[in-house]
Amino acid sequence: MDEPRKRPRQSRSRDTVEVLLEAAAQVFNREGLAATTNRIAERAGVSIGSLYQYFPNKHALIHALAERHVNVARTRIEAVFKRLREEEPPFEETMRALLDAVVALHQDRPGLHRLMHRLGPRTAGDIAAMESFEDDMSSEVAWHLARCGRDGDDAESTARTVVHAVDTHLHRVMTGQEMDVDQLMTLVDRLAPPS
Repeated sequence: MDEPRKRPRQSRSRDTVEVLLEAAAQVFNREGLAATTNRIAERAGVSIGSLYQYFPNKHALIHALAERHVNVARTRIEAVFKRLREEEPPFEETMRALLDAVVALHQDRPGLHRLMHRLGPRTAGDIAAMESFEDDMSSEVAWHLARCGRDGDDAESTARTVVHAVDTHLHRVMTGQEMDVDQLMTLVDRLAPPS
């Protein structure tokens, strides 16, 4: 099972889990799936028994990191969407703000992001949370496409294509090289040309 063994209730336990997750993020980023729980515990400065109190295996750590990443991403992206709705900048500025935010979420530890993308969502709840986030992103992008006259015949379909293409490009291509927002802007322009 890849679920955490127990949820920390006390402050000290929460601190231990945070230290373990930070150590896991560092080790997974460097070593990928070859990382071991022993290396992670060593990096965290805790015993392997302490690690196993909270995480039964390294997949549970990846799962917890992916869950945390999605929560942070949702919070940051929603703040960008709120600002863009208030300011209503031109299309290029709107998309650049979104892409800047998405790239910023993935620039640190690209190896970890590749791994989480492949192995993170494991349960029906994880998949539902990810699909909900993708749906919200697509709806918001569709709104901006329509607002900026870039919606073509079907704003929702175009937005879904943009969101999924950017996601795939980011996780499968750009995490293996330097991340370039201009590359993503070119992709968006091809997928959502002016009407």
